[in-house]
Amino acid sequence: MKEFKTIDDILDFAINSEQEAVDFYNEMAKISKTEDMRNVFVQFAQEEIGHKARLTKIKNEGSYEAEPTHIKDLKIADYMVSVKPAADMSYSEALVLAMKKEKAAFKLYHELSKRAKNEEMKNVFIALAQEESKHKLRFEIEYDEFVLREN
Repeated sequence: MKEFKTIDDILDFAINSEQEAVDFYNEMAKISKTEDMRNVFVQFAQEEIGHKARLTKIKNEGSYEAEPTHIKDLKIADYMVSVKPAADMSYSEALVLAMKKEKAAFKLYHELSKRAKNEEMKNVFIALAQEESKHKLRFEIEYDEFVLREN
């Protein structure tokens, strides 16, 4: 696991991770065969751009405030089989892919919070984990409303 020495190291890592997510979702939008899927991935990419901007602002301003909050977990992603990115994937498969990616990001930040060398770093990781948890919840709600309820 990567070793972080400063808050800037953490933020640089998180900013880079958000950019990777932007690139991934934009690539998925390019290869999508339907306009609906293209729009879904463009929306995901735009959300990740917003997260990257927020993290960059925290880094540039040198201030960081977050209150720990409890985020509901529907645990839908826990029961989904992993999906590989494909140009012809369905909306439900795209949501599963997004849930799995957000869950992996949550687990990473949660694990890093346990390894943090000081309280400030720990709090940054916890806040990043919470943000990823919110993203996963959003995709789980979408899946529940538009996939599970239709079946």
